[in-house]
Amino acid sequence: MTSDRSHAVSEPAFVLHSTPWRETSLIVELLTAHHGRVPLVAKGVRRPRSALRGLMQPFQPLLVSWFGNGELRTLKTAEWQGGLPLLQGSALFCGFYLNELLVRLLGRDDPHVELFQIYQTALARLAAIEPFEPVLRAFEIALLRELGYALQLEREADTGEPIEATVQYHFEHERGAVRVGEPSRNTVQFAGKTLLDMAQSRYDDPVTLSQSKQLMRQLLGHHLDHQDLHTRRIIQELPSL
Repeated sequence: MTSDRSHAVSEPAFVLHSTPWRETSLIVELLTAHHGRVPLVAKGVRRPRSALRGLMQPFQPLLVSWFGNGELRTLKTAEWQGGLPLLQGSALFCGFYLNELLVRLLGRDDPHVELFQIYQTALARLAAIEPFEPVLRAFEIALLRELGYALQLEREADTGEPIEATVQYHFEHERGAVRVGEPSRNTVQFAGKTLLDMAQSRYDDPVTLSQSKQLMRQLLGHHLDHQDLHTRRIIQELPSL
């Protein structure tokens, strides 16, 4: 693999989203291993005989090459790498959810090599029909960390003292977990055990499953300026997610 911003050869990538452009082309948003999110024009790929027509689909590992100096570069070649089972059923909806998070939150041309690997692992876990909730929570936490918003789930924001499993906390976006003083119905509360479980990626407790989903929706909503995710509307029919 060789690359700079204006061109790349054999760059590992996944298609996150595509939009029709003109009569026969697509604008595709890629997650790449060394360039982050990259927009490309895939010229002529909607033609029936295009060799690339079937490759511009999400969740397929690709090696891509591109060229161009503008923000919107041009796809030159794409090769399917295989080795990843197709997502089906609920796993497919979860994959689209991950893609929408990346498109909405990840800046263009901002490399995140580790995040690319985390995304690839998440797809493999979804394809293997692992329980979806731990996969989604782990990816959400990793994405916020890569964006510079690492969650401190093991120590109190005010005191630096260890989180206590039996204590109730509320979570402040820019600070972290703060111990709840007087009981309040207006404060969303999380059990200390939930935060500690999340820090260890343990989701076997039903309370942890429910509260971790609520906490991540709260935090992601803050970074999304409280705009709805289209995929979240779809998977509302899958309440455990």
